[in-house]
Amino acid sequence: MDYQKIASQILELVGTTDNVSNMTHCFTRLRFNLKDSSKANKEKLLETEGVISVVESGGQYQVVLGNKVEKVYDAMLPMMGDLNMEDNSKDGEKGSIGTRILNTIAAIFTPTVPAIAASGMLKGILAVAVIIATNYYQVDLKTYQTYIILNAASDALFYFMPIILGYSAAKVFKTNEYIAMIIGATLCYPAIVELMTGDAGVSLFSINLTKASYTSSVIPIIISVFFLSYVQRFLDKYIPEVLKIIMVPTFSLLIMVPATLIVFGPIGIYIGEFVNWIYYYIMNFSPILLGAFIGGIWCVLVIFGAHRAIIPIGINDVAQTGRQNLLAFAGAANFSQAGAAFGVFLKTRNKELKTVAASATVTALFGITEPAIYGANLRLKKPMVYAVISGALGGALMGWGGSYGTAFANQGVLTIPVYADAGTKAFVCYLLGSAIAFFGACVMTVVLGFKDLEDNTTKKEIVVSELDYTVESPVTGQLILLNDVNDEVFASGAMGKGVGIVPKIGKVIAPENAVVSVLYPSLHAIGLTLENGVEMLIHIGIDTVELNGKYFEKYVEAGQTLTKGDSIVGFDIEKIKEAGYDPTISIVITNTQNYADVLPEKLSEVKELDKLMYIKN
Repeated sequence: MDYQKIASQILELVGTTDNVSNMTHCFTRLRFNLKDSSKANKEKLLETEGVISVVESGGQYQVVLGNKVEKVYDAMLPMMGDLNMEDNSKDGEKGSIGTRILNTIAAIFTPTVPAIAASGMLKGILAVAVIIATNYYQVDLKTYQTYIILNAASDALFYFMPIILGYSAAKVFKTNEYIAMIIGATLCYPAIVELMTGDAGVSLFSINLTKASYTSSVIPIIISVFFLSYVQRFLDKYIPEVLKIIMVPTFSLLIMVPATLIVFGPIGIYIGEFVNWIYYYIMNFSPILLGAFIGGIWCVLVIFGAHRAIIPIGINDVAQTGRQNLLAFAGAANFSQAGAAFGVFLKTRNKELKTVAASATVTALFGITEPAIYGANLRLKKPMVYAVISGALGGALMGWGGSYGTAFANQGVLTIPVYADAGTKAFVCYLLGSAIAFFGACVMTVVLGFKDLEDNTTKKEIVVSELDYTVESPVTGQLILLNDVNDEVFASGAMGKGVGIVPKIGKVIAPENAVVSVLYPSLHAIGLTLENGVEMLIHIGIDTVELNGKYFEKYVEAGQTLTKGDSIVGFDIEKIKEAGYDPTISIVITNTQNYADVLPEKLSEVKELDKLMYIKN
């Protein structure tokens, strides 16, 4: 799969970089903040290779890619050029205040999810080990130093949560990450913890402080870093340039540490307690009702991105009490999506859908439900309804049984041990609830059915290519071996086999009828997909990306279809040399692995459209 090609197509179809004010990604989707969402072409995006679905939600334009998202994101980053996220975001679609809060919460917590999941998994493994050691070997594992060390590793993230969130919040609010971390570390500093948990009153500048334990807290540091961003901008504006490197961070700490302990910390604690009070008020009113609601509606919230608003409840619960039931109920929703997708796999006759459903079932069982939601269940509608019903039934049973987890861990088969410490009844109810959610959705999908997709597999045209391809030259110059190019990446063949050319004329043309799959903003690199399926990368110069497009001129756009001989990019060879860069061009076949070999033409001077290399099938 050509991730650069996919990234280029997606970027073009959301309106190019001119229409993007910000871009992030989570486990399964690219999240764009667009200046004008009407410029995005949803229909064409849905036809793009690798794209599972497109969702407009929470002020974001979301392109769902499943587990390929990180590779596509990495491929897209260089294409974003000099896009100033901070400045351009002001021009983007803002949405409501609630939408912006949801987006901010997601941006702060998303980078921490892998660490949270790892901590949860480790805690679950330790919980199972303790149960086995106690019940079968009558050994108190918690007294062993190995357990103490590993348990510390599983708890450290939550204990030092203010430091972790200080960093991610600073990235979001665009302020100094390390000053934010120092504020978080102050809240966790042993002497501060001792003061705040002791019997005596605590004061700062003769102002009595609200006593609270800030270790494992979530909201206080986020509020504090938010205001830090404004304080830092104010200081940057008025402190002379020569003093900024010392005085801005110094005054930031002198202002924000007292402000956090006197004002923002207590406010954050009270907000967290209020949110938890609402959640547990419903829980105490009817745990069955709460379990059914979360188990049924969770994956619907995922579609709209609204689940992000309540995720901090579970994180805060684990940090403060060492347990949470939110993700127990959400686990029922995940297992129901897996069951519905498995039902689709069993019943559909569409070969492509069967493949998608099989893969989606596995990923949903491991806690990633988007492929199941967008690739099968929501796409077919009825399986989504069956999943909601089954998830609600499973969640209701978990609520009745008092199921809870001892860590904040992604909901799937690997994290089942996290719920084992809750007691026999609670754990059995969690297992039964998960089973009801999975098998209930699967049985309903198979028995009650859905409108199947037509199987177009046999209708697809089969293209039989020629045995060998001759590739012609897109530039004029002296042909050299690729391993003689002064660029280790290309010379090593890591990008694919090909040739090098020392150019004599500063112009690149289409060597065949082709599509421009990639055109970097700096114009130094062009990706072409030739008519015969050959994927070619033309890289102009060594390290010329640093010129940011200076001395280059483009004649085409990414995604454009070219006829053999069309001009693509012009470049000034002499100016590039004067700037201290080597103009040697690397031309590689990026899908080399699809062919038996790629062989260069004899080393000599070549002109545009002369024979350059041969591709052997």
